[in-house]
Amino acid sequence: MDDTPLDVLKAAPDGGTPPQTIDAFFRRLGETAEKLPKRLKQFADFIAANPDRVAVSTVAELAEGANVQPSAVMRFCQEMGFSGFSQMQRLFRSDYSQKWPDYATRLAKLREHGTESPSALLAEFVEVGRASLENLLTTVDPIALQQAVDVLARAETIHMIGFRRAFPVTSYLAYAFEKMDVPAVLHSGIANINMEHLIRPNDAVIAVTFAPYTPITIEMTARARTIGADIVAITDVVTSPLAQLKAIQLLVTELDVGAFRALSASLSLAISLAVSVGAQRNRI
Repeated sequence: MDDTPLDVLKAAPDGGTPPQTIDAFFRRLGETAEKLPKRLKQFADFIAANPDRVAVSTVAELAEGANVQPSAVMRFCQEMGFSGFSQMQRLFRSDYSQKWPDYATRLAKLREHGTESPSALLAEFVEVGRASLENLLTTVDPIALQQAVDVLARAETIHMIGFRRAFPVTSYLAYAFEKMDVPAVLHSGIANINMEHLIRPNDAVIAVTFAPYTPITIEMTARARTIGADIVAITDVVTSPLAQLKAIQLLVTELDVGAFRALSASLSLAISLAVSVGAQRNRI
C-alpha cells in the first residue's frame, strides 16, 4: 500500500493545469495512466470504472473502494493537476452528480418489489439497458467514432476479436458485415483454430473486451498491431489495456443487475458502427 506521508505529498510535482472538463480529464488519464506508480495506477483504474463515485464519496470511501491509502488518492489528484481532492470532486459533480440519483433511485425502487420473479428481473434489465443506452451518448466520442468508421471503411479486411462476454458483439458485427458484403473475419477460437495469419498491414481489427479483460483478446490485438493493422477498440474505460496499443477507443459503460451485465449499449454501438462502415464503403 502507498504510505507516503501527506506532508511529502504536498510538495510533490503536479500534472500542470487541471483539466476543465470531464472529457479533458479522461483524455489526460488515458495518456498518463500507464506511467503512474502502481498504487496510483490502481486508483486510476478504479476511477475510470466508477466515475460517478467521485462526485458523492469522500477520500476515505474512494480509497477503501480502490484498496489504496488515502494518501494515494491525494497524490493522484496532484498528478492530474488539481490542488487537492475538493477541486477534482467539483469537476465531477458538475457532470455526474445529477445522473447518479436518477438510475440508482429507479433501480432501488425496482428492487423493493423483489427480483425473484422473471417479470421483476425483466423490469430491472430493461431499466439498466435504458440507462446504459443513455450513457452511450456521452461515453462515445463522436470524433473517435468517425475516425473508427474511416479506418474500417478503407481497410482491406476487417477482423473481429472478442471472446467470452464480448463474443456476442463480435459475432453480430461479423453477421452485419457479411450482409453488406464487407470483407470480414470473425476470430472465434472454435476448435482452437488460429486465424491470426490472415491479418495483414492494410487490415483493421475491431477488438472488444471489458474488465477484467480477456488476455487472449489483448494478446491477439497486440500482435495485430505489430503487423501494422489499425485497431478499433470497443471497451469500457480509458485505462483499458487496449489504450497502450494506440487504438481508437469507443467507450461503453454497461450497468448491471447483480453480477450480470447485459450488452444493450455494446450491441447498439456495434450495429451503428457496422452500418456506418457499410454505407461509407459504398461511397468510396
